[in-house]
Amino acid sequence: MKVIAMIPARLEATRFPRKLLQDLGGKSVIVRTYEAAKNTDLFEEVFVVTDSQLIFDEIVSNGGKAVMSLQEHQSGSDRIAEAIQNIDANIVVNVQGDEPFTDANSLRDLLAVFVDDTDNKIDIASLMFQISDADEIKNPNNVKVVMDVNECALYFSRSVIPFSRDDSKVDYYKHIGIYAFRKEALLKATSLPMNDLEQIEKLEQLRFLANGMKIKMVKTNQQPIGIDTPEDLEKARELLRE
Repeated sequence: MKVIAMIPARLEATRFPRKLLQDLGGKSVIVRTYEAAKNTDLFEEVFVVTDSQLIFDEIVSNGGKAVMSLQEHQSGSDRIAEAIQNIDANIVVNVQGDEPFTDANSLRDLLAVFVDDTDNKIDIASLMFQISDADEIKNPNNVKVVMDVNECALYFSRSVIPFSRDDSKVDYYKHIGIYAFRKEALLKATSLPMNDLEQIEKLEQLRFLANGMKIKMVKTNQQPIGIDTPEDLEKARELLRE
């Protein structure tokens, strides 16, 4: 089973443009992310997939592998799907470009889904983190997930799900946007048209579920540290100094 990591990397992020080229302890954020993925020793190859010549040059000049997107894309999954057309792989892991502190244990647990899935019933695996703070649960930027008895996703939402009508104790899980795809599942998923649920919630994984694809959810104790704002970058710098 050949496992590769693909890191989608846009230059002009909406909330923090050029964040991937910002300095993080003497290296850019995207180089830190690339090296963290490599250092897990879980992948036969790691690629950055980008729409930017600046990011492409940044990775290559630091000894990494990069692929230029030929088209504009709505999502990281679409960008990766274009790039893997002619790359030999069985499992493709989408690693977020703005999360430079990769947790190897979480990724190892994610990949174990496919080792155990001898009947090839699982198309996609993804991570989730239990949350209990009321503000976090209500925050629409935190995507929540509910599952079936086999811990395969039933639905993802920016709303609070499930809704506790009689104040029953509820375990809430925040979806972490790291995906591992079977290659053929990724190519299928990204060829499907956007459906109403995806359009309403702005969540691409709802397209996958609406078309009958199985997404296995994996619990992690490590909430990733993403860089969405200048304040996040400063926190990451402090963490690196510790």
